[in-house]
Amino acid sequence: MSDLAQHWPLYASIPLVAALIGYVTKLVAIRMMFQPLEFVGIKPFLGWQGIVPKRAARMASIACDTMTQQLIKPAEVLERLDPARVAKELEKPLLSAVEEIVRDVASQYQADLWESMPVRMQEMVIRRVQAEAPKMIAGVLDAIKEDIDQVFDLKDMVVTALVKDKALLNRIFKESGSKEFQFIARSGLVFGGLIGVIQLIVWLLFRFPLIMPLFGLFTGWFTDWLALKMIFVPRRPKKYFGIVEWQGLFLKRREEVAEAYGALIAKEIITPHNVLEAVLRGPLSDRVLALIQRQIDTELGLSRRPLVVFAVGSKRYQEMKLSISRKIMDRLPESMRYIEDYAEDAMDIRNLLVTKMKELEPEEFEELLRPAFQQDEWILIATGAILGFCMGEAQVLLLEHFSG
Repeated sequence: MSDLAQHWPLYASIPLVAALIGYVTKLVAIRMMFQPLEFVGIKPFLGWQGIVPKRAARMASIACDTMTQQLIKPAEVLERLDPARVAKELEKPLLSAVEEIVRDVASQYQADLWESMPVRMQEMVIRRVQAEAPKMIAGVLDAIKEDIDQVFDLKDMVVTALVKDKALLNRIFKESGSKEFQFIARSGLVFGGLIGVIQLIVWLLFRFPLIMPLFGLFTGWFTDWLALKMIFVPRRPKKYFGIVEWQGLFLKRREEVAEAYGALIAKEIITPHNVLEAVLRGPLSDRVLALIQRQIDTELGLSRRPLVVFAVGSKRYQEMKLSISRKIMDRLPESMRYIEDYAEDAMDIRNLLVTKMKELEPEEFEELLRPAFQQDEWILIATGAILGFCMGEAQVLLLEHFSG
């Protein structure tokens, strides 16, 4: 007891150090989840890459499965767009684009005939195509909406965006679980301090050197494990000991999380620009090209109208139609930026996602954040345990040094 009275500040530091172990190991674990974005060290084993960036393809795929299976379907992304309104919004930018396309195609396939035409006739042909172009665009959009799964791969768009931008993937998990990550770090202080009180009592009773590193290891491991459990378990509110009611923190915050998650996805991933790019330049864009070719026949009537007077033979006609279609495809992404404001309001992805998220069952909602912890979770817990053990060893040296 005299030793305790003489060195009480040193012994009082034991719970404080245990709390520090709990806190520091949590901060390290959280950082290891997201940083660095790329592998740092000597491949393949000597180094580290954040767990989320390292598993970007799998993480993105899991997140996207939840998003596309439970929250939003490809048809819901485009069904709110009015083809007539889209055509009206695109009318002005299409005028100059159509003129350029007509002149390019005419010069490419029947340069002599086109050049020999009077200017008035050339302008008449161009105006005719310009007049029909908006209807053609509306027709293409109608056809896309009727068979959306054949021309728009929402999952590919989302996964490609997240794998390409690992920082954005990190943001989704960080912003969705911001309070959960704060809880993990702060819980390390509380749980570590409580364990430290037990550690102090055991040390005073036995003074066995291995006590400190073992308690440090336990503190690093247990506080990591318990914090993760408290985030997701139980899924529904439950009373413990008939007094304390607890629900997994992430699940308890579902409305707040839904607002943040929906806003981020709508702002960064499922945007009108990204959707239109995916339709026009994604893996299914060849099918959109076919729709445009079909619509050219329907609206422009190239086999019957003046524009195709210079088209000789069916093969030449098909080549010319394909050329027009490709040029339209090339110009559409640039033209489509004129409808992005309208599309954003009409599609209203944010509110759609938020509404659907609030309707999810707890088990489904958990999957929005759980993948970030499940991948290589054991590494994080093991790292916390090892750090705790090392800090415990240092604590032993300090105690032996100052207590004599």
